[in-house]
Amino acid sequence: MLRALSLGIADLADPRILGVLVRSLLVTLLVFAGLGLVIAWALTGANPCGWLFDDTCVLGLSASGLGALMLTVLGIWFLFPAVALGVIAAYMDRIVGIVEAKHYPEAAAAARPLGWGRGALLGLRSSLRIILYNLVALPFYILLLVTGIGTLVLFVLVNGVAFGRDLGEMVAARHDDRTHRQLWLANTRGERSLLGGIVTGLFLIPIVNLIAPILGATAAAHLFHGRPRPTIVSASTIDPLQPD
Repeated sequence: MLRALSLGIADLADPRILGVLVRSLLVTLLVFAGLGLVIAWALTGANPCGWLFDDTCVLGLSASGLGALMLTVLGIWFLFPAVALGVIAAYMDRIVGIVEAKHYPEAAAAARPLGWGRGALLGLRSSLRIILYNLVALPFYILLLVTGIGTLVLFVLVNGVAFGRDLGEMVAARHDDRTHRQLWLANTRGERSLLGGIVTGLFLIPIVNLIAPILGATAAAHLFHGRPRPTIVSASTIDPLQPD
């Protein structure tokens, strides 16, 4: 795990990965900019006072813009990890391909690229899973606010499990068949959750959170290739006369 993380950090200096980082950040910001515009459009002419009280306070363009800005900032805080991981999924082939070509050339030659369609599907599924996990955990986040740190700990645990699975699955999807991938995912659940927890922790640090999904992708690639691939023993290959 430490090896995968240290190699993943070193790979961030690769100019090709830096290029992917810049592009993925631009796409992520465009997603939130689009979200802000949609919210502003939806709030223009709305009457929030009528929702809560028997009064009228129709929002004009400036008020709806301010409300959209506040909701978008809140959305960035809550949705940034899910959106960032979804965007990274679109670049996962390129990121992992760079890592494999540099460190694991044989694996790079045998890899089956995800392609845009498959990568987008994995990214969408990952984003929806992270949002769902956090919606389920939301009442507990609120209850744990009184503890001071409980909400933060639960946030890291919940998202760590989700990130660890999604990052590992995106790398493993380039290799082996479904059975071997599932076996590898089962055998590395603890390591992947730890990696996901580290990535989640980085998301909480301003500026550093911008590189968190890229680091998660590079480290996941090293985690996948850093240990022998699991083997499946068929029952037909076992000699019944050989003692256990």
